[in-house]
Amino acid sequence: MKGRSDSMKERSDSMGLDVIELRRNLHQYPEVGFTEFRTASRVVEILQSLGYEVKYGQDVMVASAMRGIPAESELTMAYQRALSGVSNPDITRHMQGGLTGVVAVLRGTHPGPTVAFRFDMDALPILESDDIEHTPAARGFASQHEGQMHACGHDGHTAVGLMLAEAMSDGQFSGTLKLVFQPAEEGGRGAKAMVEKGVVDDVDTLFCMHLGLGVPQGTVCGGTEGWLASTKLKVDFHGVPAHAAAAPELGRNALLGAATALLNIHALPRFSSGMTRVNVGVLEGGTAPNIIAYHARMMVEMRAEHTEVSEDLLKRVERIIDHSAGMHELTYETEIIGQAEAIQCDDDVVSMVLEEATHVDGVEDYRRSHQVGASEDASLLIRRVQERGGQATYMIIGTTIPAPHHHQKFDIDEQALPVAVELLTRLAKRTLVRG
Repeated sequence: MKGRSDSMKERSDSMGLDVIELRRNLHQYPEVGFTEFRTASRVVEILQSLGYEVKYGQDVMVASAMRGIPAESELTMAYQRALSGVSNPDITRHMQGGLTGVVAVLRGTHPGPTVAFRFDMDALPILESDDIEHTPAARGFASQHEGQMHACGHDGHTAVGLMLAEAMSDGQFSGTLKLVFQPAEEGGRGAKAMVEKGVVDDVDTLFCMHLGLGVPQGTVCGGTEGWLASTKLKVDFHGVPAHAAAAPELGRNALLGAATALLNIHALPRFSSGMTRVNVGVLEGGTAPNIIAYHARMMVEMRAEHTEVSEDLLKRVERIIDHSAGMHELTYETEIIGQAEAIQCDDDVVSMVLEEATHVDGVEDYRRSHQVGASEDASLLIRRVQERGGQATYMIIGTTIPAPHHHQKFDIDEQALPVAVELLTRLAKRTLVRG
């Protein structure tokens, strides 16, 4: 009798692409949000080779809606690095400025619904472990980009998305299959630019997925709950420099204004209507101990169980910033650099996931939902679909992980990848009734 891993390997080997090889290649070349030039270019090439209509760059993103764009120098460095590793630089050139989103469309043989699957592609600014017990290091596919790492499983998500594309490439179905490969999920930065472009406006059913998140190997959660609406805010305070001993009264201390804001933000009351979080994660400013600080930068995060509460928190934080600046005669600018909403999965779609999971080899436990307690900007895509009359879910496919997400020793059990491919393929075939 074959073991579970043997049957999964056979399943993967039966396809032209290999999900584990794809994942390992992507793992070696991690790229943080809006710099996924190599990753996105490779995704485009594979999708085109499979016969999909592929759009990318400004055709699927609104540049003005991008959140928390890296510095121009960082974008340029990542772009130049990617050019040396892609086979078709013309594709990459259309992604300059961080426009690294990709959308693939395949139309079936007969009319029918539009069904979409969303996959995130970005990595994290983490130095990957070189410990010999860390599987990517031991097997030679650890990050080649120092200080960047796939520490959340997005390399696996992208590989699964490409395998799904191959599995459905014969086009023998009714309706339209849409695959959304999104940049900059980390920090809630990339989805808004794709939502504003309307990439899911025609979608009837949307499936979003994640590997791990505390769900064990062999378990599928059809939906999730406990996602927090989130807003991330960057604030720059501007004051006036002066000699800190000879003429302190002539200065306007930007760092003091920012500190005033910090203390009052953390003093905000909690809400009786649901869980909230506030945090000032960055506070920096000043140039020397004998100079009144004339610039300070602060980065704030607000989270809440409900989108309405998150919006109220943002207004309160903005009021504190305004009054703190006024107290110290400062000017300031704010910029939203990340945003997510609460997620409500649709029961019918959750049930569909669980029904199909019962037919997938390697799945032994089926759960309707899983409490997450984090934030995800797929929420913006989900909300857009639901507002326009469609349905959606955010599912989790369990995998054993040796270290937590966002840790330098994070890894996945690759046997979860063929499970994910089969489950998503079954969902695509079920929702796009075969022609």
